[in-house]
Amino acid sequence: MLSIPHSKPYITGNEFQYIESAISNRHLSGNGKYTNLCQHFFKEKYGFKKCLLTTSCTDALEMCAILLDIKPGDEVIMPSFTFVSTANAFILRGAKIVLADSNLLNPNIEESDIEKLITKNTKAIVVVHYAGIACNMEAIMAIANKHQVFVIEDAAQAIDSFFTDSVGEKKILGSIGHLAAFSFHESKNIQCGEGGLLVINDERFNARSEIIWEKGTNRAAFFRGEVDKYNWVDVGSSFLPSEITAAFLYAQLLALDDIQMKRKENWQLYYEGLLPLQANQKIGLPYIPDYATNNAHIFYVLCKSLEQRDELILFLKKAGVQLMFHYPGLHTSPFYLHNQEYVTVLENAEQFSDCLVRLPLYVELDSEKINFIIRLIYEFFE
Repeated sequence: MLSIPHSKPYITGNEFQYIESAISNRHLSGNGKYTNLCQHFFKEKYGFKKCLLTTSCTDALEMCAILLDIKPGDEVIMPSFTFVSTANAFILRGAKIVLADSNLLNPNIEESDIEKLITKNTKAIVVVHYAGIACNMEAIMAIANKHQVFVIEDAAQAIDSFFTDSVGEKKILGSIGHLAAFSFHESKNIQCGEGGLLVINDERFNARSEIIWEKGTNRAAFFRGEVDKYNWVDVGSSFLPSEITAAFLYAQLLALDDIQMKRKENWQLYYEGLLPLQANQKIGLPYIPDYATNNAHIFYVLCKSLEQRDELILFLKKAGVQLMFHYPGLHTSPFYLHNQEYVTVLENAEQFSDCLVRLPLYVELDSEKINFIIRLIYEFFE
């Protein structure tokens, strides 16, 4: 029987070479050669203004919360359909999270709901580019600018994906909000086991971001020769990954274009193969707005109900194929319900929580296996 996992981290083969080089350099603690190479890669390829590697996307989001001086009484708007890290980063600073519904056509935040949720206490809006598909950033930035609140892009899934505005300007995701956070968890397109990236697009945060990154010290400025000694000057934590992690990530980054090409080919095989089922209203397929590109992070189908979704997962599991659902909406979580004064109903988010199922998608998944999965899905619906 075929055994097809939902996800499988891709290894280029060059990771070992760069890790060995890092060990030979005898600088293993972070902010060394490979950290700088990775950060430079993002600046050069995507034009990001300032980049700081972190140990995870969660850490990058926590840095965002510190940079914005989030404190008790502040409100942060975000989608309910997201991973808990999006919320935890701000909860840890004492903020009240305000959850918005998803779009009707895809799991991203419904931008028209955002303005209704803004109050005098709103400090920031966090948008999540689900499956690497852009939120409507032009509309969201207009709302944020009108109300003078910050925007953070949770771009955990969105490497190498773009947004095109109304005048045709194409912008890389992560470059539009004031701050952005990426993930390099092993389930992502580009990975190093655990890792992340903070992108700073607002120069007001440049100097302080380095200090927070370096445990609240001006150590980075000291190593550049800008101060004669380093000291404790602000709050911070140990957000830097080791050079071993950065060396692994650098090998992945050099292969990014090839990785993306293969993932997009696999995504397209699924889409074309399953399109007749959507035409017959058996399932829904991913919706990509005209302003967004597809980075092939996730391929999902939408079932008609929670029961049908669970039956589909079980049916393929019996054939050796692992399908996965995704987040329960945060507004239905025990933690949120325990800490809220009232129950929130977010119909679109609940629909995606109940009906969305993710298909296997990784570089080494070949067309034979994809066609096998497609046949099984047809068999289920027949």
